[in-house]
Amino acid sequence: MYIYQRYGWPDFQWEQDVILTPLAALRHKQGKLTGRMTSLGFSLRSEAMLEAMTLELIKSNEIEGERLDQSQVRSSIARRLGIDTFGLVAVDREVEGLVDMLLDATQQFEKPLTKDRLGDWHAALFPTGRSGMHKITVGDWRTGDSGPMQVVSGPIGYERIHFQAPGADVLDTEMADFLNWFNTHQPLDPVLKAAIAHLWFVTIHPFDDGNGRIARTIADMQLARADNSPQRFYSMSAQIRKERKAYYQILEKTQRGTLDITDWLVWFFSCLDRALEDTESLLSAVLTKARYWEWLSSKLITERQRSMINKLLDGFDGKLTTSKWAKITKVSQDTALRDIQDLVGQGILVKDSSGGRSTTYSLPPI
Repeated sequence: MYIYQRYGWPDFQWEQDVILTPLAALRHKQGKLTGRMTSLGFSLRSEAMLEAMTLELIKSNEIEGERLDQSQVRSSIARRLGIDTFGLVAVDREVEGLVDMLLDATQQFEKPLTKDRLGDWHAALFPTGRSGMHKITVGDWRTGDSGPMQVVSGPIGYERIHFQAPGADVLDTEMADFLNWFNTHQPLDPVLKAAIAHLWFVTIHPFDDGNGRIARTIADMQLARADNSPQRFYSMSAQIRKERKAYYQILEKTQRGTLDITDWLVWFFSCLDRALEDTESLLSAVLTKARYWEWLSSKLITERQRSMINKLLDGFDGKLTTSKWAKITKVSQDTALRDIQDLVGQGILVKDSSGGRSTTYSLPPI
């Protein structure tokens, strides 16, 4: 029996004395982070927000086994939020749609969540009307024409059904109840409401595809309400990605259990707590980047060099070589070598000591 088949669904229960302490500690940590970010300058806050939101989108899609181009995601978010950054790139329609969804949820968090709004998010996720090779219903609830909605793993013939969602014939009623609850004020802590919303939506599973990503976006929207701010400085999805196996295990356990969701709430709070802890490393990277650009302000560098330096500061994939420089900037090998040698001469790049066929370069520690 699944949780939605239990008598009393969706009247969730939990042990108040079990969740109270971790929830209070979590809210305290959120407050400290907000205070710390407020003390930073506008440009540093913007950079931290850009990093966190880029991470959120990339990792939420990785949870579903899909990889996004980080530079495209970053460029799209920066452009939409009016954040000055170097090396903006052309962005695919699919990435633009994902950014649309996240920004609508977090920047317009006070607006009601409606069926039309969810439909717009879903259409933004699947601009071609297809999920992989399969045509799906886009912007509306699933129809059930393809049979039961199931979460399945394993090879054909040896599949394991982890979860089967409610039938398509009850989706209008189920989603009306969910949206009414989400949009109505209850005497619930807003972080507790985010945890319940995530579980409730992903259990209904109203769309043909994209339910996990939309569930996490709804949680982000509610967390923005909890912070009472559109500025996002931490990524829940990044932490879920690290704990992906545990995430799916606790979801399956809860969806096959009773209406007592205490274990899910404790896991959600602890995962969010670890996401807040990880913000320390994100903030450290932002501050380091700021110090680099302060140091570089007195150097003579071209726009092309500036763009490549920014890529290195954002976390370059692999080692920088002359060939990679030429490929990324679309210049000849000779021009790439001159660009690099100029930066080496100014002390902005250093040759790495590791051997190999190609000389590699990196930024010096600051």
